[in-house]
Amino acid sequence: MSEPEARIAPDEGGKPKPAPLERPADPAALVIFGGTGDLARRKLFPSLWNLWSNGLLPEDFAIIGVGRKVASDTAYREAIGASVREVAACPPEDERSFDGFVERMCVVQGAFEDPATYGWLKARLAEVSARHRTGGNVLFYLATPPAAFGTIVRRLEAAGLTREAQGWRRVVVEKPFGRDLASAKALGAELHAVLREDQIFRIDHYLGKETVQNILVFRFGNGVFEPIWNRRYVDHVQITVAEDLGMEGRGSYYESAGALRDVLQNHVLQLVTLVAMEPLASLDADAVHAEKVKVLQTIRATGAVRGQYGEGTIGGARVPGYRSEPDVDPQSTIETYAAVRLDLDSWRWSGVPFYVRSGKRLARRCTEIVVQFRKPPLTLFQQSGVAELEPNRLHIHIQPDEAISFDIKAKAPGAAIRVEDVRLSFDYGSIGEGCAATGYERLLYDALVGDSTLFHRADMVEAAWRIMTPILDAWSSRPAPDFPNYAAGSWGPPAADTLLRRDGRRWVVG
Repeated sequence: MSEPEARIAPDEGGKPKPAPLERPADPAALVIFGGTGDLARRKLFPSLWNLWSNGLLPEDFAIIGVGRKVASDTAYREAIGASVREVAACPPEDERSFDGFVERMCVVQGAFEDPATYGWLKARLAEVSARHRTGGNVLFYLATPPAAFGTIVRRLEAAGLTREAQGWRRVVVEKPFGRDLASAKALGAELHAVLREDQIFRIDHYLGKETVQNILVFRFGNGVFEPIWNRRYVDHVQITVAEDLGMEGRGSYYESAGALRDVLQNHVLQLVTLVAMEPLASLDADAVHAEKVKVLQTIRATGAVRGQYGEGTIGGARVPGYRSEPDVDPQSTIETYAAVRLDLDSWRWSGVPFYVRSGKRLARRCTEIVVQFRKPPLTLFQQSGVAELEPNRLHIHIQPDEAISFDIKAKAPGAAIRVEDVRLSFDYGSIGEGCAATGYERLLYDALVGDSTLFHRADMVEAAWRIMTPILDAWSSRPAPDFPNYAAGSWGPPAADTLLRRDGRRWVVG
């Protein structure tokens, strides 16, 4: 699961050289349903370009966009090429390589529910297989609203496009994987009626981030931390996913989702499993998934707080409250903030609460895991004026900066004993350079090579919903009477501070 090195220059034929630590993915055709949508333009194609420019896509590769708004291959290539140049963190520098990448794109125009669309797609796949030697391998990426997932996979099966008579067939689905436990089970049944579990790749872009992947290496690759990674030494764990942005045109989506469904049920619970899981027998996908499921099955939610932002100030500018955002109900009771206390009924973590929170329009953008260790049993420095020491804390910074830091105590220079807080830290820029990634590169590559380690398995999805659905049920039965209850630019509602204060603790980030 090593990462590719810095960008690789093309060889004399215009094709990028393979990165030394990875093999290029298998020959394949990538079919993107929603191939002209925002996700495809802003995330998928820039990520594919990063993979291509690092030599991690094969020469025998093709991309087919499926959507209503595309008219011709030429127009599609021009539009996607312009989008990649505008959005990509590493804009194209070698035009021959970029032309080779764009030349592999083509289009199928049609509606997802129309059976004729899949007949045209089948013909297009045969065409690109002959032209680009893709070997019959196809990765279908459903960059569409979840309501279309079932329709698309049923139409693919009816057209014979899920059969593996020649080459493999895999399907990537985006979150949310259901709205609650019942709908998640229904979606799983719908997918499994057509596909085997090993053909389904439920994608969570958070798991593609460098620092998230590094949690396992940090825990199990450093002998100094694993012996103290338990209830004897850890006081509690905090996970914060804070955004300073508002709806950004996603008001209608958020009205049907909310913070708990959008972030806590998937992204944050996955971070919990990486922090809390037992040592692995191997890095095989099944071994990783099994340990994650074990963690999820131990979790109980023992406290929850919700909030909705009102107007306030972000970066010195006044911003509207949630109820004034476009496509939002002026009387909306949807939460834009959620904080939950989780308790894990396991030998390792019994008595160690995990406090997790996520919100919109908070003071700053920040995703961070904080592991707070227990204080020393005796303060030796009271005669020096130190009545109480701050505990040691490990900070795993995921965004916007990717870094890990550790807070320790040290004596300040001088004759007297003065205790100072010192932060030991490193960031990823200090151990390697490369283009900024979207988080999708690793996941797209893994789907193409058939590695499901960083994807959600069906039982993981259902276990996560079992934790969060009771909270959603309680909130839906008792709409919040005090919304909006935090100002944009703050760190959330006062009740979230109370959630920790009643346990004698406080939020560290913010």
